[in-house]
Amino acid sequence: MLQIKNLNIRMKKDLRELLRDFSFTLNAGDRAAVIGEEGNGKSTLLKWIYDESMIEAYAEASGEIMKKNLILAYLSQEMTEAEKDMTAYEFCCAEPAFLESGAAEIASAAAPLKIPLDMMYSDRKLASFSGGEKVKLRTAVLLLKSPDVFLLDEPSNDIDIETLEWLEEFIKNSAVPVIFISHDETLIENTANVIIHIEQLRRKRVPRYTVAKMGYKQYVEERLSRFANQEQQAVNERLEEKKRQAKLQRIEQSVEHSLRTVSRQEPSKGRLLKKKMKAVKSMEHRFEREAESMTDFPESEEAIIVGFGDEVAVPAGKTVLDFDLDKLEIGGKILAQNVRLNVRGAEHICIVGRNGAGKTTLLHEIAEALLSRTDLRAAYMPQDYAESIDMSQNPVEFLAASGEKEEITRAKTYLGSMKYTEEEFAHSISELSGGQKAKLFFLKMILDENNVLILDEPTRNFSPLSNPVIRAILKDFGGAIISVSHDRKYISEVCGRVLELTGNGLEAR
Repeated sequence: MLQIKNLNIRMKKDLRELLRDFSFTLNAGDRAAVIGEEGNGKSTLLKWIYDESMIEAYAEASGEIMKKNLILAYLSQEMTEAEKDMTAYEFCCAEPAFLESGAAEIASAAAPLKIPLDMMYSDRKLASFSGGEKVKLRTAVLLLKSPDVFLLDEPSNDIDIETLEWLEEFIKNSAVPVIFISHDETLIENTANVIIHIEQLRRKRVPRYTVAKMGYKQYVEERLSRFANQEQQAVNERLEEKKRQAKLQRIEQSVEHSLRTVSRQEPSKGRLLKKKMKAVKSMEHRFEREAESMTDFPESEEAIIVGFGDEVAVPAGKTVLDFDLDKLEIGGKILAQNVRLNVRGAEHICIVGRNGAGKTTLLHEIAEALLSRTDLRAAYMPQDYAESIDMSQNPVEFLAASGEKEEITRAKTYLGSMKYTEEEFAHSISELSGGQKAKLFFLKMILDENNVLILDEPTRNFSPLSNPVIRAILKDFGGAIISVSHDRKYISEVCGRVLELTGNGLEAR
């Protein structure tokens, strides 16, 4: 049993509290999903549980954790540059459990993930692996540890739909408890039986957490119902308060008028009126005390993303892309042949395929063809944000490239509307969470009025609370979208055409 008592976590740079008096017990059979908006400390919590020293560079924590003799298996959201520079075999050997395992045990760990056994012995650098291949390899190594608890930070990132379905079954049927973070609503809906919701209220000044022993859909429904009831009760109490105050004011004015007009020859009447005024004042004080204990309006942290304007569009008959590639290859290896893609007007296209099929490589080729066009305003959102962003810049510098006062003001206004704090305006982009970086990309595309979006796993870093908003914006986008994704809700709600990349090119699904 893993137990946390009275955990407090505070950021060192801006002293923002992420968690206050957080307590939680993970029991056998628990499959706990940690949810919350971008930058709220979800990954920080998992790091602290695994190894408290992992957050010391940027946060300070106090509290107790009981995990004595427990073997924890931790899958981080991102690999370090040092890890990417390793060969697959070097990476595997860095885990003692791999060295202690026999060939049959290693094969058993690799088989359900459908990765070839020789991948674990490969001398290929991990940097050359696809995002999904990296996740699969790392997961296979974790399985060899035979852990008591799994800590999985975005395990669904970059894996194909077949492996996503395996991951669902793995979490649902895990013999040991699991704490995981995921952007994939379908995965959370199908697996979680405990929800840990981390929030930041009042412009990120007040942290709040909720632990609910229920599934995700039930949690969302009960939360919305509770908030609606609380809001209605608060409204009703304030209406009653307004009526009482109006009645009290009328009585007080009547008594004051009578006191002003009472004759000195009627001392008894004057005394009665003064007594009545005292009773009115007493009633006023009682109403004030009751008003202090009225039901508060519900506080919640809602996902706020600004949208594209209606004027951002592509004419229906315009040829956005006429792409023809005889061979798609990487490192001399041919991944696909005869790749053809024609896009006209405001089509929303998603490219799917197995991990390692070359989807990201293909999207990069498409981006090169489109970004140089002057008749379109194209933008490319890569899977690895560092390809397109100078991580040493702060958000304002990224959005206001000219440095002009008007552009800086506009950038700050939009950042504020998306719940970036004044302190975060000055943070380097490298210090932001993956979801906050993704929001910056979207904001940049909106401000630049891009009418063609080339998106590699666009929803991969947004919270399950933000993703419905992102999907709605992209669904209503009047321009063209060419994307790669394994997010099942994104594919069904946003994309009108789905193509699978195979060795023979792009095939309709």
